[in-house]
Amino acid sequence: MAKKPSKSKVFPIHILNGPNLNLLGSREPEIYGKTTLAQIKKACTARAKDHGFSILFDQSNKEGELVDMIQKARTKAGAVIINAAAYTHTSVAVLDALKMLTVPVIEVHLSNPARRENFRHTSYVAMGATGTIAGFGLNSYLLAIDAVADLLGGKKK
Repeated sequence: MAKKPSKSKVFPIHILNGPNLNLLGSREPEIYGKTTLAQIKKACTARAKDHGFSILFDQSNKEGELVDMIQKARTKAGAVIINAAAYTHTSVAVLDALKMLTVPVIEVHLSNPARRENFRHTSYVAMGATGTIAGFGLNSYLLAIDAVADLLGGKKK
């Protein structure tokens, strides 16, 4: 009998992005850099492919839509990488949705919230995440894909 493929090989990595990230490249480039969300998506697609994975890449400015995306990931994702942006520090709803997941969850941030305003030092997302990568700009996302691949047994080409 043939071995059933693992969930991680069948389902894509869901990369979910919160409010205002659609304006990357022009929004506070001194904090977030000049890389656009489209450029991040392109780089993530290539990195995931190097590991033998596909991605689903999405963004919403609405908390409820982000929760819906996380809930969809319960049965459709091999892993979740999430930059909840401002909802990181405010949303118990996002935390509750993340706690329902049984796949790896990696929290990412372009900047390092620990070096910013005090209200950014608390992360509800971290309470539901396997791990956090922050402060490396675009590379935060790529490092998160590498971490997911390591957790799920992907292979780097």
